[in-house]
Amino acid sequence: MSQQHKPGRKISRRHRRASATRQKLLTAARAVFAEKGLDLTRIDEITERADVGKGTFYYHFRTKDRIILEVIKDVLDELVAVIEERCNGITDLQALLHALIGAHMEFFSSRWEDFVLYFLGRTELTLEESYEGIETPFLNYLERIEDLLASVIKYRLPRPALRRIAGAVAGFVTGHYAFALIGSQEDIEQSFISLRSAIVASLASFIQTFKPPDTAGQENEEPA
Repeated sequence: MSQQHKPGRKISRRHRRASATRQKLLTAARAVFAEKGLDLTRIDEITERADVGKGTFYYHFRTKDRIILEVIKDVLDELVAVIEERCNGITDLQALLHALIGAHMEFFSSRWEDFVLYFLGRTELTLEESYEGIETPFLNYLERIEDLLASVIKYRLPRPALRRIAGAVAGFVTGHYAFALIGSQEDIEQSFISLRSAIVASLASFIQTFKPPDTAGQENEEPA
């Protein structure tokens, strides 16, 4: 019996080793990209940080574009998980907007490398030639925010409007966070509280402009 199970155990061990090596490369890339930027980072710098050979890198990822996409996807998947946890069960619009902003702050407050990668990835989207596929994880992330907003708004908003609101939430948080780190020595979360209330009120007011007029009274009127 033991002989019959050896091949399965061998394959399982090989798979675990390959997964561990792949994760080492992703972790190394995450750090080096945050330190040097996406463009300036070389593959040999990633492999040196991960303590593996170049051949191992190409076995797992083939190109630098591919590992960039994987790293950005991992960051955004983790961010979305925090967003969903913070927003779970919320049915009030302003409470949801507060939770969305708070989730971003919670995620980035202790993850500087991930903030840099998020910021670099967003910048890439504005370029005429950006890394292949990098827009997909950002679109998925924005769509999840849009779905959460749509779930608490009692009337239908056009998808372009939802996209603008989702973009405003993401842009406000990351823009403030980036400049607060540069120009302020005070606690970022504390400095953000009053601004967060203002942006929530503004977004809620903007959303109200899409509310359809109440035509119930008109429908009950007798024609002249």
